[in-house]
Amino acid sequence: MNALIRALERFSLAIDRIAALFLAAITLLVVASAIGRYGFASPIPEAFDISRLMLGVAIMWGFASVGFRGSHIKVDIFVELMPPLMRRIVDLIAWTVLLVFTVLLSWKMFDRVMSAYRSGEATFDLRLPAWPFLALICAGAAVAVVTVLARIVIIATGRGSLDHFDAAEQAARSGKIDVER
Repeated sequence: MNALIRALERFSLAIDRIAALFLAAITLLVVASAIGRYGFASPIPEAFDISRLMLGVAIMWGFASVGFRGSHIKVDIFVELMPPLMRRIVDLIAWTVLLVFTVLLSWKMFDRVMSAYRSGEATFDLRLPAWPFLALICAGAAVAVVTVLARIVIIATGRGSLDHFDAAEQAARSGKIDVER
């Protein structure tokens, strides 16, 4: 199981890098467009639409990373008061609900990609097709399904629940294995 966790950590790092790449590209695009607009009265065409679509890609791939790391905002006031076995059950239920949501999101994103592809949806000025960006967003949602499912397996086998905001890789490196849970 530790080998699986290490492989998932490497996979999660690759996911982080994809999201970071898109955030860097958005930043460069917006800065270059702003310089063009205010310095030369010539902004980059479609900068807004392209950055908007790339932001969707970055968010969805970031969501995939959160699916494995569990570093999202949690309200666990009552869960902290529960015995370890009950906390594990609550974690499993919560992550399973997230899995259902993520599967539905992936499915609807796939429908959106197909719709954009069939209709020839494109940006306004340059007529860039929207479906490749939407396909990247859909791919991020599909990867999120895998990462959330991996987190469920890790919790179900008692390997972790990310209590006290521990990152998954910190728990694996320290050898923290929750046998009680």
